[in-house]
Amino acid sequence: MAAIPQSTSTTPTPPVYSAAPDHFETLPPGSRLPTSSECATLIRARPLPENKAVNVTFNQATGHALARDFFDPRSGDPRANTTIGVRVDGAFTGTTHEILRWVACKWGIDEDLVNAQAAKESWWRQNSMGDWHPDASACAPGHGLGADGRPGQCPQSFGILQDRYPFQHSSWPGIAHSTAMNADTAYAIWRACFEGYERWLNSLDRGRQYAAGDAWGCVGRWVSGRWHTPLAEQYIAGVQDYMSRRVWEHRDFLEL
Repeated sequence: MAAIPQSTSTTPTPPVYSAAPDHFETLPPGSRLPTSSECATLIRARPLPENKAVNVTFNQATGHALARDFFDPRSGDPRANTTIGVRVDGAFTGTTHEILRWVACKWGIDEDLVNAQAAKESWWRQNSMGDWHPDASACAPGHGLGADGRPGQCPQSFGILQDRYPFQHSSWPGIAHSTAMNADTAYAIWRACFEGYERWLNSLDRGRQYAAGDAWGCVGRWVSGRWHTPLAEQYIAGVQDYMSRRVWEHRDFLEL
């Protein structure tokens, strides 16, 4: 008698969200995170108008994959690359506010924190450039010394979250050309920090011992590259101030 073939079918994994929540909250370390496409469906169910006309072209550009060693495998947890870096794709188009909600959904971070940090970094302008420096070796392609209007200097940071090219080579050119890629990369880095994968933070000057689950510590790390140092704390306070005042809802924030 022939053996009966065993079924190889599996039960589909249910989505993280059954419907679009009113507000995306921070998901604890170890949580299963929604996919790019799942979040896109949720965000498009509740459209939001554009409030930054300067971003329209950037908002219609999608991103690309990161290098497999985007996170330095020598100084952290390899899961930063295998579970976080591989998810970055910038695969969403929409209005600026929709894109920020999309990354909040995708990376399990409070959407008001995202809104406030993007306001702090760029006032939600994807064409923003910053961290001007005279080091030619740190200039991004097409942005050599003097190319962007400042003689002898080039910008190292780009976009709505001011992703920094010298530390994120494989996220180029998406972080400059695509709002979604810029935000997707920034909050992948936040999530790797939040999961506890950036062990290298304990090898540098720090205000306390680095550990998983500190959402605000990972916000401060974005600007300082350090853990709860004075510069990090100053930046955290600034983002918290914008968050408490909800500056993105103020009339003077609109640029139509």
